[in-house]
Amino acid sequence: MNNTELGLIPYEQGVYALESGYGRPHLAAIHLIVDEGRVAVVDTANNASLPRVQSALAALGLTADCVDYVVLTHIHLDHAGGAGAYMQAFDNARLVVHPRGARHMAEPSKLWTGVVAVYGESRARDFYGELIPVPAERIIEAGHGTCLQLANRELLCLDLPGHAKHHLGLVDRKGGGIFTGDTFGLSYRELDLQVGDELKQFIFPTTTPVQFDPAAMHASIDLLLSFDLPYMFLTHFSRVHDVKRLGADLHRLLDAHVALVEAVEGSGQVRQEKLVAGLNDLLLAEAKRYGWTVPEAQLLEIFALDIELNAQGLAFWLDNR
Repeated sequence: MNNTELGLIPYEQGVYALESGYGRPHLAAIHLIVDEGRVAVVDTANNASLPRVQSALAALGLTADCVDYVVLTHIHLDHAGGAGAYMQAFDNARLVVHPRGARHMAEPSKLWTGVVAVYGESRARDFYGELIPVPAERIIEAGHGTCLQLANRELLCLDLPGHAKHHLGLVDRKGGGIFTGDTFGLSYRELDLQVGDELKQFIFPTTTPVQFDPAAMHASIDLLLSFDLPYMFLTHFSRVHDVKRLGADLHRLLDAHVALVEAVEGSGQVRQEKLVAGLNDLLLAEAKRYGWTVPEAQLLEIFALDIELNAQGLAFWLDNR
């Protein structure tokens, strides 16, 4: 099986994106950082993604013993649901997670309860399967400034609150970018536009429940931009460039999200429906701004779950600020 069939995207300096198989194509990327035969895996999607990672390693001439780190940008299960299964498969690996998330990886029952509260039991099991605990002695609690050594490569951990209080970024200067999880938003590759020699990409915030904090997210975005690196590697979906323009768009759209929720009246399902409608309008305005060629109905379908969760997160923030 070749790299295309595997869904493996090679970048420069030993960085790879892998199609996770979670949800739909080009929804969630797992990233591999490879240096002198040593590997860090960034985010895991769900348990079902593990065979894809194992196949990708084999295609690169690597084995399970080559994996030194499994890094979770945060513990939302589209990023961390497969962590326990990965740690069982990669005996030499240490799990790297924000200190606020570490206990939930060792004992995931409360994490599961929170996910069920958002998705419902049946939907949660369809998405993620069983959560497998990770032995506490194999967990690195990575605070702001923690440095991981991967062969001759240094990976710097950043504390990036705003989307979640337990959110890490991973700076890879050798690879020219930062692995941002959800802090630098969403950017789906099927909406990229080729304009002459330029590939035009877009960004959209994610305000998923329940720890959205707009002030903290603005500060985290500024921190990411301060490194002045050419790329951001997003979980949804992989590498983006022109990061200064995208960062400015992200700031603008975050403010628009906040203005929307502050203007919407009502509560409960009525408010949720109004927020979804308002966010859809905001998305369509961005489509017009960018000149996306994807039909409106398809665009709304691509973003349906994101918009639903953004609305929930905004409402939770407004009620608890």
